[in-house]
Amino acid sequence: MRPVIPYVIAALLFGIGVYGVLRRRNAVLLLMSVELMLNAVNLILITADATVRSALPHTGQVFALFVIVIAAAEVGVGLAIVLQLYRLRASVAVDEVPLERVDA
Repeated sequence: MRPVIPYVIAALLFGIGVYGVLRRRNAVLLLMSVELMLNAVNLILITADATVRSALPHTGQVFALFVIVIAAAEVGVGLAIVLQLYRLRASVAVDEVPLERVDA
């Protein structure tokens, strides 16, 4: 089996995700870009598992499940942060988030 097409698609997905992380200001779009990158990693893991199965059986699928769990946790925590940011600032632009600590 020649797994060129899945690797190319994974590279394109990862590239689009990196572009989204670097160029977008909206926090929701940043989360979506990170999801694209994680899905690209999953595609590579599953393709590698299908092509080199004899060396370590089912390890790519296990890692893909682990990445899916990490992605679900990331979305849950990220959306909670975005919702709280929207409640405080009425905006989800990441470059307007104050990072300094304010002493009260």
